[in-house]
Amino acid sequence: MDYQLPEFIKKLPRANIPLEGVTGYLLPSKHGQAVFFEIEPIGEIPEHSHGAQWGIVLAGSMALKIEGNEKNLKSGDSYYIPAGAAHSAKILSKSVVLDFFADPDRYQAME
Repeated sequence: MDYQLPEFIKKLPRANIPLEGVTGYLLPSKHGQAVFFEIEPIGEIPEHSHGAQWGIVLAGSMALKIEGNEKNLKSGDSYYIPAGAAHSAKILSKSVVLDFFADPDRYQAME
């Protein structure tokens, strides 16, 4: 994968994410939160739920499972996860993803 986030995005606050191989750059708002993710092919991201989420795969590929329904996603594909929906993912290749969260405090910045 040769897609790289621009340096000005990498200057955003880094998200405190408890998963090895996942880096997130926060763009906060009082109405929600955008996070630019760089994800190594780490395998499974465990099932979890939170407020509504919309995202787009900028590069790479993953299998996203929402409420038991799995879809394979690649560069250019977008997805919507309703509030409270149980979801998980399997990262198939190094990926870059942009996610928008309805929760303005979904992730906290690293100190």
